[in-house]
Amino acid sequence: MPMNRFDRQIILKDFGQNAQLKLQKAKVLVVGAGGLGCPVLLYLAAAGIGKITVVDGDVVQESNLNRQVLFGEKDLGKNKAIAAKEIISQKYSDIEIIAVSEFITTTNIVALVQSHDLVIDGTDNFATRYLINDACVLLTKPLVFGAIYQNEGQVALFNVSDANGITTNYRDVFPNPPQENQIPNCNETGVLGLLPGLIGVMMATEAIKHIAGYGKTLINKLLIYHLLSTSFHEIAIDKHPHASSLIPKTITELETSNYGFQCAVSEEISWWEAISIYLQNEITTVFIDVREIHEQPKLSDYPTTFIPLKYLSDKIESVTAYSNIFVFCQSGVRSKQAAMELALHFPDKNIVAIRGGMNTFREKK
Repeated sequence: MPMNRFDRQIILKDFGQNAQLKLQKAKVLVVGAGGLGCPVLLYLAAAGIGKITVVDGDVVQESNLNRQVLFGEKDLGKNKAIAAKEIISQKYSDIEIIAVSEFITTTNIVALVQSHDLVIDGTDNFATRYLINDACVLLTKPLVFGAIYQNEGQVALFNVSDANGITTNYRDVFPNPPQENQIPNCNETGVLGLLPGLIGVMMATEAIKHIAGYGKTLINKLLIYHLLSTSFHEIAIDKHPHASSLIPKTITELETSNYGFQCAVSEEISWWEAISIYLQNEITTVFIDVREIHEQPKLSDYPTTFIPLKYLSDKIESVTAYSNIFVFCQSGVRSKQAAMELALHFPDKNIVAIRGGMNTFREKK
């Protein structure tokens, strides 16, 4: 008799048919389809999680391809959640996968978290990380957390009680977001593509073990992996005396809180990447020229809004309708400053400075 695709799991000692049925009935929310989210999605789907919702408002860029292994060159400019759904659906027809092509916010998070059994945080900014954590605490949902920095990765399972009834969350480890000057420069730290792959697989493992009731999970523990030394160590997490006071007390308070804190240094992309995204999303994309009006040459090929840097704060609301905002100047210096200001005002939009400004426009790549 031929085996179905789950038989190798079902015949595993202490796993069996009951564990597989638990996976099939489970509803998992994956926030972020980036370096961590891609392997998470692949392995959750392969294991047979019955319903997966992936949330991401970003688009695939060329610089993503070293680590976001679901995507290839043909996906450049596509929304990540939609592209991930298309790819997973082609691989497996027996699971339900839903794409939410927007960023997680205080407006949509409650409904999304409430309708799932477990949440996986594959995001890469502090604002969203604290928002997801606080929503999971309020709604009593298990949260699988993962993060990477240079050659180190972290994994934990939060909001699940241990044998003594003790439950910890992200704020018990990091009570408050870091100050702006403490956040690493997103452009300078770098990462080998396989590190988020390793951490993402560990995150999927913790989710599957928790849902299936299989093995020992990272409840009240933070697992740290060091790539350069190929070593692991665990840190026990204790309740922080003030952590609970930092979490909103009600859903209404959560929805009106300001989580608009994110990496203060905007990523840069090439003209070719920006134009590729624009061609896929013309209505929701705008180019912003922050040079002085007299500076040449002008960008005439694509829709451009002229807002000299010194007037940006006064005219910031003029770009509210756009999801993708590409900022440029003459050489790329002023655009970085403008992108940071815009990103702090609009934490849920894709705001990027164009590398090299108009000096590199004719090069395109």
